[in-house]
Amino acid sequence: MSVPVTEQTFDELVLERSHQLPVVVDFWADWCAPCKALSPALEAAAAAREGRMELAKVDVDANQRLAALYRVQGIPAVKAFRGGAVVEEFTGALPPAGVEAFFDRLVPSRADDLLAAGDELSLREAAVLEPNRADVAVALGKARLARGAEDEALDAVANHEADFAAAGIAARIHLCAAGIAADAFAALDRGDREAALDGLIEEMGEADRSDGSADPDPAEQRDLLRRAIVGILSEIDPADPTARAYRRKLATALG
Repeated sequence: MSVPVTEQTFDELVLERSHQLPVVVDFWADWCAPCKALSPALEAAAAAREGRMELAKVDVDANQRLAALYRVQGIPAVKAFRGGAVVEEFTGALPPAGVEAFFDRLVPSRADDLLAAGDELSLREAAVLEPNRADVAVALGKARLARGAEDEALDAVANHEADFAAAGIAARIHLCAAGIAADAFAALDRGDREAALDGLIEEMGEADRSDGSADPDPAEQRDLLRRAIVGILSEIDPADPTARAYRRKLATALG
């Protein structure tokens, strides 16, 4: 929850407090529609970091000297204070992802800490805290795959179809259920990405030569294999020669 700050309380609630933890100040006005649009994203980002930073609000109409002192020329204007000084700022209504990135530069969220911990229990908590984060879902899906819980892994990534890595995990699970590309995924689990990618691309050729009686059918097999390959490639630096080489191989396999 944000704390209203005035010219009389600014030194104590912002400058002095910022020596203990970061304080983000939202310079706003009641008549400002973009300010009202931005406020929920600020509140959500602050709530995700409760106890590790604070959010303050300054009404520029009622505190014009503060607005002038900090050179507020347009609102909303958001300034982050640490050690009594402004260390980060932006003007205008950023989308929620932009607000999260701004806050992440000051202090990671609880979900970030849990993701860094990496164990399944931590990842489950992170997924509850921030269910829209695909990176958390992918990590949780991998953790569940590692212990052989395919259905639970599929559930972890189910709402993240637009993310390549998440879609790749889902494709892997469907392929394995059909008995397809098990050796390739075993290679991936051993850390041999190139062998895994070669095996998946070879499976695409096998699907092309199928008589069509398999389940899933050849077209669906190819699509699942493509998703699995793209999912693996999405986690490799695009500048890596391996990624470039296998993108070309995939393009050739797709015809």
